[in-house]
Amino acid sequence: MAEPPAIPWWRDAVVYQIYPRSFQDTNGDGVGDLAGVLRRLDYLSWLGVDALWLTPINESPDDDFGYDVSNYYDVHPALGDLGTVDRLIEAAGRCGIRIILDIVPNHTSDRHLWFVEARAARDSAQRNWYVWADPKPDGALPNNWRSAFGGPTWELDPSSCQYYLHQFLPSQPDLNWWNPEVGDEFDRILRFWFDRGVAGFRIDTANKVVKDALLRDNPPLRPTDPPMERRLGQRPVWSSNRPEVHEVWRRWRAVCREYDPERLLVGETVLDDLETVARYYGDDDELQLNFNFPFVFADFTAGALRDVVQRTEAAFGPGRWPVWTASNHDVSRFPTRWCRGDRRRIGMALLMLLTLRGTPFLYYGDELGMTDVPVPTDRLADPLSHRLPGLFRGRDPERTPMLWRSEPGAGFTVPSMEPWLPFGNSGLSVESQRNDPASTLRLCRDLIMLRRESSDLRAGDFGVLDAPDGVWAYRRGSSTVVALNFGDEEVAVPDVRGRVLIASNRERDGAEVPGVLRLGPAEGAVLLSDSAYSGCQNLYELR
Repeated sequence: MAEPPAIPWWRDAVVYQIYPRSFQDTNGDGVGDLAGVLRRLDYLSWLGVDALWLTPINESPDDDFGYDVSNYYDVHPALGDLGTVDRLIEAAGRCGIRIILDIVPNHTSDRHLWFVEARAARDSAQRNWYVWADPKPDGALPNNWRSAFGGPTWELDPSSCQYYLHQFLPSQPDLNWWNPEVGDEFDRILRFWFDRGVAGFRIDTANKVVKDALLRDNPPLRPTDPPMERRLGQRPVWSSNRPEVHEVWRRWRAVCREYDPERLLVGETVLDDLETVARYYGDDDELQLNFNFPFVFADFTAGALRDVVQRTEAAFGPGRWPVWTASNHDVSRFPTRWCRGDRRRIGMALLMLLTLRGTPFLYYGDELGMTDVPVPTDRLADPLSHRLPGLFRGRDPERTPMLWRSEPGAGFTVPSMEPWLPFGNSGLSVESQRNDPASTLRLCRDLIMLRRESSDLRAGDFGVLDAPDGVWAYRRGSSTVVALNFGDEEVAVPDVRGRVLIASNRERDGAEVPGVLRLGPAEGAVLLSDSAYSGCQNLYELR
């Protein structure tokens, strides 16, 4: 009898996102580096995470801090070198931790040698590696597309009198994925890093990679269009989410399958429609994981989050594995955005994040409850803060250095060095929380350990439970119940019997629940139930 297929490692994993510039500085220049990630592997192993996603480490002029790549085959000198990457992969592997890199296939830096060659002349050998267009007969721009970073997507190259496309900064020209040479080159890039032992890639702006070959104008907004589309002021029908993009991910998935174990692809698709998000999984032949931005941007209420999760479960079905994350390098940290710095709500949010069906991604500092840090005008580093003054909040507040110790330098850099971005509240440091059983850090670590030990939390199905207003309750697997009180008053959740495995209020751990679970304001609990619950509905059965 054939053995059942092995469960992919990423289904059981907790992934930890690191912004290397802000994690640990080892050479005293105020900027974090890859050697700093190496130095902190003991901590990451203690925390219990299974993989590290590193935001871009490639060579870059840092117009967009690594998302403008000038060499896909090497490392930014400020962060380290290839030898450091090799040592990190090997040392992390000994700790049972895998390394996932960021990859940027939509665009390069305008200082990449490909683009330098492309703009040298209209008949350049690499001209067609990028998207070029002539002005319209009346001298107008080639079309009406808008950049995600403000303004039109077209920049004039004076020497050739043609425009090149950039969906982000003008110094980030878009690659032309209609040219097979671009696909061939990225196959080589994938294999280069996979051969070094990288476990996978997080794919930047994965839904924008292929554009309409005819460069048709995007239509105007409709009153019913969702918020994520309204940001551009037009419907990005022709500039993103083209059906041909799925051919790219099927090709990349085939490269992943050349390796044992199969390498991982995680997509960033900033989309409102969850059915469209699900399509990027294909028939298990495209991305294995895809970020869920409707969840990230949902209101922190029982109804809003329950709705997103239920719609995700219905859209994905049992064959696609969800991803749950609440913070990243581009959005306000959840302890600020959702929880307004309230430690009770932060603990409840972590409890939710680590008990849903799917793979949770933590952003560095989430485990501490790190909040956004106000950055003075003279310290702003994000190019968007300068490009869109007064119109864009900037991304610096969620990118500030990790808080290791409550002292000058925060354990991130030498005490005498000013870090590249200012520090936040040093009272939230690892040092101040690691030995405190009631801390946010210990709660996060214990939730990760519980998830590892519980087959219900790792792989059990998801079902909705009846609960009072302001409470979200759900079942995982056959015997685990999670209840979250988003309200400001104590509530009683009926028909719950069992034992509290872990609660955001750690004084509740181990308590017996004889039939009614009482939750304080902004309190959550995970219980091992005595029996199945009649109020539970399996969403797959509903589908």
